[in-house]
Amino acid sequence: MSKHPIVHIEFSAADREAAGQFYNDVFEWKIQQIPEMNYATFAAEGGPGGGFNPVSEENPAGTTLVYIYADDIPATLTKIEQSGGSVITPKTEIPGVGWFGIFKDPTGNVVALYKEIKP
Repeated sequence: MSKHPIVHIEFSAADREAAGQFYNDVFEWKIQQIPEMNYATFAAEGGPGGGFNPVSEENPAGTTLVYIYADDIPATLTKIEQSGGSVITPKTEIPGVGWFGIFKDPTGNVVALYKEIKP
């Protein structure tokens, strides 16, 4: 059986720097600001880590996106469709980091898949 752990969680944030400071102050999460991507990552002891996405129409305030590891994103998205889900974003590259895809399950939950670039 393939392993599909939760590997990344994203919170929507109107102000990624303020969000990062809050979670660092409260939970002592290690925050890395990535201004060129308008993004920040966090590392939570015991994991998984995640990031702060900018608020947008597709990503309103209060949105949380969970990423599940998938070794073969296209095959997993096909299986999702065959099982009653729908693809929102096909396999897409995150330059220098990995790939992701986003789907909606049959009950309306939006979830993402992720595979990192292995050195």
